[in-house]
Amino acid sequence: MKGDIVVLRIPTEKLMLVAGVVWFLAGANILNLGVQAYLHDWGWVLPLLVVGSCAIFAVFHIRIFTGMVAKHTARIYGYDEPRKNVFAFFDAKGYVMMAIMMGGGIGLRMSGLVPDWFIAFFYTGIGLALAMAGVDFLVRYFRSTHEWSCPFLPSTWRKGA
Repeated sequence: MKGDIVVLRIPTEKLMLVAGVVWFLAGANILNLGVQAYLHDWGWVLPLLVVGSCAIFAVFHIRIFTGMVAKHTARIYGYDEPRKNVFAFFDAKGYVMMAIMMGGGIGLRMSGLVPDWFIAFFYTGIGLALAMAGVDFLVRYFRSTHEWSCPFLPSTWRKGA
């Protein structure tokens, strides 16, 4: 603990809650970008874009994010320390992957190399999959604990305290 900032250390099991909130908010932001791109008048192409969003959601949710959630859950619950840094909900590889995905997404949108219809179907599908991964973390957290209160409130305000 020497050298660590005490304020950033939380009970290890709360990392699941942090992961759920972070993943859900990231997914909601990306989903919002996709939905905003859907607001154009797409005409007859709209049903194809919706099918494409569903396909992207299914692929990312089932093939990628479900396994990542399970992997991070096992890692988090495998920690021996009672308190960990709040950023320990990801491992180093997870942070690198997040930086690559964010940088790539921002770069694609800013470059203008991809059309709005691509942003509409791809971002909607992947955003929904990310948000669902956040929900998965939250469900796993609440199933593992009987404390159903906000961890950021003073302990005297929490249910059961």
